[in-house]
Amino acid sequence: MTVASDVKTCLSSLKSAQASLEQFALSTQDQNAKDLFTAAAQQTQQVVNQVAERVQQLEQEEPQYKGF
Repeated sequence: MTVASDVKTCLSSLKSAQASLEQFALSTQDQNAKDLFTAAAQQTQQVVNQVAERVQQLEQEEPQYKGF
């Protein structure tokens, strides 16, 4: 595997984790848990944004990895 494909796999996993956290926040009745899951989802979104920027950089540096 290339670095680009590894980073894209990581991005996909992060998005999945974020979606799970958001689902947990929606499904719980405990306000403390809801707040915790919401905060974790927001932090994960920040990481997703940073990794997505890195993916764009990799695709600009190595155009053959676009779309993988």
